[in-house]
Parts: sequence; structure tokens; C-alpha cells
Amino acid sequence: MIKYNVMKKLFLAIIINLSVMVALAQTITKITLANNSNLEQISFELNDKAVLNISKDGKVINWGVDDFIGRGENYSGKLASYVGRVEYYSAADNESFRDKVKYLGSTLFTYYASYENELLKGKIKSIGQNGFDYYGNYDDASIKGNIKSIGEVSITWFTSIDNEAYKGKLKSVGPTLLTYYASFEDAAFKGKIKSIDRLSFTYYSSFDRSNYWGALKSGSPFSVINGIKFFTKN
Repeated sequence: MIKYNVMKKLFLAIIINLSVMVALAQTITKITLANNSNLEQISFELNDKAVLNISKDGKVINWGVDDFIGRGENYSGKLASYVGRVEYYSAADNESFRDKVKYLGSTLFTYYASYENELLKGKIKSIGQNGFDYYGNYDDASIKGNIKSIGEVSITWFTSIDNEAYKGKLKSVGPTLLTYYASFEDAAFKGKIKSIDRLSFTYYSSFDRSNYWGALKSGSPFSVINGIKFFTKN
């Protein structure tokens, strides 16, 4: 009986750990900001080092294997070919998601259908257990169609009422807040990321040598904040 109970507890622990690993593998793992600090892509780590990248409006950019996972940082962003299970929706499926990826490994992808809101059709509806919501027709024009939430993670954006240098840019991911240099600041770095949570960024200004203008002076290109890695291409 004692041996049975031990084996039962061990089995339950394995199931729980596997469930947690699956859930974590389907949530946001990396946010990439381009050189101008606009959102470039949102990344998800799936199975077998597979990585999926999507745009701010919920469209698949690419996927592949990140060989740097567990051994360094992938500055280039290049991915190797994924040789695991890849399945697509067929010509018999709804026109808004036919030929789109349906499975990567064991991860299921769903999309909004053609009979749903015109703004949403064809966008990702879920990745694994995580559903997607988007800003709609009645939201500010600068963020309409952008991702509003992924699972329980809410995402906000600066709108047209904000400073010209950062309107439309990413404002928050869950509890993590982002700020940017405003349009009235030095031309060499206006609009660039100023802070992510408590991590600050400074840049060489137009008073420095011309080949340094706008280059990162302080702050790390890679940082893990509230469980998400941020990569800033400054």
C-alpha cells in the first residue's frame, strides 16, 4: 500500500509538471523591439525548441528551431528548419484559415473565421490553451486590430492622443510597463525605448560623434522581466 501511494504521488507529480510545461510553452516568451522601438514580433517557445513568431496584429510571421535556446542569445533571430509535425488547414476548411498552420508538434492553432468580425477574420484565435483578443472597430485607430490579450496577459498600446514619437507603440505586457523618449527630446533618440519596467536605456545624442548618434549607451539589449525576455535592437 505504501509503495502504491508513493507511485501514485509520483505519477501525479509528473502529470502536473508536464501540464505546467505545456502551458508555459504556449505563452509569450520573447518580445522583440526593432531599432526604432516599434514592436517587431512576439515569440512563443513550443516543443522541441520550436519557436513561433507573430506580428502585433495576430498574424504568423515564421517558425523554426532556435538552436541558441539554453546556450546563449540569438542576436540574428535566424531559425533553423523545424522537422517536427507540421499540419495545415485544408481547402475544405473555412476560407479565412485554409492553408494556415494547424499544428506545430502537439500545439493546435485556431483562427477567426470569415463569418466573424471583418476586422478579426484570419487572425490567430488561439495557440494551444491561450485565446487571443484584439482591439476592435470602436477603439483608437492607431491600435485597431492590434492584440489586446493573449491568455491572461493583457497588452496595451499608446494611442493617437499620446506623444507623436510613441503613439501606436507597445505600452504594457501584463504588469510590465514600457516608456519611450518623446518627440521634443534629442532627435538622435526620440521615439526609442526609454525604459522597460525598472530597466532604463540611454543613447548617444546629436552632440556626440555622428557615427554614435542614437546608438545604445546604457541598458541591456536582452533582459528578462516578469518572466518574458525583451530584445531591443538599439
